[in-house]
Amino acid sequence: MFRMKAILVLCATIAFALSPVVSPGFSGFTADQFPVPQVDPPIQPMGLTFAVIWTVIYGWLIVMAIYGLFKRADDAGWDAGRWPLFASLVVGAAWIPVANLTPIWATVLIWIMWATALWALWRVPGRDRLWLQAPLGLYAGWLTAASCVGTGVLATGYGAAPVLWVHGAFLLLASWIAVAVARLSPGARPFYLGAMLWAVLGIVIDNAVAGRWIFGGIAAAVLVVLLPIFARHLRRFAAT
Repeated sequence: MFRMKAILVLCATIAFALSPVVSPGFSGFTADQFPVPQVDPPIQPMGLTFAVIWTVIYGWLIVMAIYGLFKRADDAGWDAGRWPLFASLVVGAAWIPVANLTPIWATVLIWIMWATALWALWRVPGRDRLWLQAPLGLYAGWLTAASCVGTGVLATGYGAAPVLWVHGAFLLLASWIAVAVARLSPGARPFYLGAMLWAVLGIVIDNAVAGRWIFGGIAAAVLVVLLPIFARHLRRFAAT
């Protein structure tokens, strides 16, 4: 049964990674997907941010799944998180086509992806950290940011106002979740926090380019709060 789950995870990972190839791709919701058009919403990171981190996540998850099948198929530690990871990846394989059709269902699905990815991350063993914890951490960390970003854009797209306060609240929610995960996790989680930092950096840059200094300042403050937490987790990770 362990080996079968490892095979299923590899198949789901490949399907997930192929999703942007066999679909138009996704770099944020478009303005015309909402009753209230969302043109370059403040909480949405710059488009390049998506492309860079998803390339890393897809590649690393594939390496993880291959290693898990051929080297750790019967390992109980690796097996502990396989079902929630499989669930997250299966939902993720369908996410881009859904997101291009309906932001509402895309938002529901991304929270499911986030919850199951975090569940899987919570169950990873202390060893094989670069093979398992690191790619899972990047994946779960980016989903933490993406789920809050998507929900914020959805809210203002359906009339929630003022935009600055609504998006600011969801940015703070993402940072609160990240801090809570960092504090409650049984081990160091630098890759999880690194993905969050990357998302927030993308928000800072996008708002600076657009001249939205207030929201850019809020995002920069979140970055300043998260950086020392990330540094502590990175030191713990390197020391163990």
